[in-house]
Amino acid sequence: MAKSKKEYLFVDGYNIINAWKELKDISTISLEVARNRLIEIMAEYQAYTNIRVIIVFDAHLVKGSIEKKEKIYEIEVVYTKENETADGYIEKVLDSIGRHKKVRVATSDWAEQQIVLGRGGTRVSARELKIEIENIKAYIERKSKTKKKEEEIKNKLMNRLDKDIIKKLEKIRKN
Repeated sequence: MAKSKKEYLFVDGYNIINAWKELKDISTISLEVARNRLIEIMAEYQAYTNIRVIIVFDAHLVKGSIEKKEKIYEIEVVYTKENETADGYIEKVLDSIGRHKKVRVATSDWAEQQIVLGRGGTRVSARELKIEIENIKAYIERKSKTKKKEEEIKNKLMNRLDKDIIKKLEKIRKN
């Protein structure tokens, strides 16, 4: 399912955390654990889709905070600087790459979705992203079960064959 053209998915971190029940529940206990869980989920998504994921977290209300970027599980995680929202950061990046690259932005903020569309990106709501991730997980699970069944069938067949025949078949397969 690899994409030919480089594609980016910007995720408004706190918007998604507050929109997904699982993450919102975790955030009431620990915001850090909720952030880490979102990063893990998106790392799996990135590994499967080959879409470059950038998660942006607001730090605009943190006095003296400077923009911070780090790589976690191959995901770029950005904490905005003081007085800069995740929306503002995403809009700034969209201005520079939105018309040249395929860029999607995951947020349920309606106003932000309109800005994203106007700057050359496409939007995906938190709900749509959740469904997309669940569909990918279901597909992987089905594929895994099919592969396991195929292995079981192959093993049953191989156990019924004479060892000399198996050797001859292996020799044919290698040539």
